[in-house]
Amino acid sequence: MKHFFYLFLIVLPLSACSQQYRDGDLIFQSSPSRQSAAIEEATQSPYSHCGIIFYENNVAYVYEAVQPVGKRRLDEWIESGVNGEFVVKRLKDSLLLSETAIKALKSYTVEQFGKNYDGKFNWSDKEMYCSELVYKGYWNACHIKLANPKALREFNIDGPIVRKIMKERYGNDIPYEEPMISPDQLVNSSLLRTVN
Repeated sequence: MKHFFYLFLIVLPLSACSQQYRDGDLIFQSSPSRQSAAIEEATQSPYSHCGIIFYENNVAYVYEAVQPVGKRRLDEWIESGVNGEFVVKRLKDSLLLSETAIKALKSYTVEQFGKNYDGKFNWSDKEMYCSELVYKGYWNACHIKLANPKALREFNIDGPIVRKIMKERYGNDIPYEEPMISPDQLVNSSLLRTVN
């Protein structure tokens, strides 16, 4: 009985917490990985991973680009981040995300499931990284442009962590002009407001 009580205390806040979110909400966190440290250094932001929240049978999931692109329960996704910290964002203009648009967004994202994670952050659709999935989902399915992609050279790429990873992944052929989109650009989109 004692163990059940503790389990109840742990599960209830996550369950109650998830009910305040809506299909299409964006969620951001810091991931405990070396790559995440590089992303945070390059963008000077505390956020290095993101996804889109969707409900299935009243259970909240985060659709995300990891290896491979797929989905995780919201509570598991939150627990995987640094200190369990996260922020959720939503479109300021709710009329932009109609029921039809939400279905299109979900459908587009599901179509990406199974693709490999894009560790080189290419702009092609062959592989996907997290913020690319979110950006392209909103743009291709809903015609909503959350931010403007930037060339790699426009990020803070002179930091030691970033330089080391770029050398490992690109060698001497660094794609400085490759368009990219970061979690930081999305979390700071003027079209979004903070839910929590």
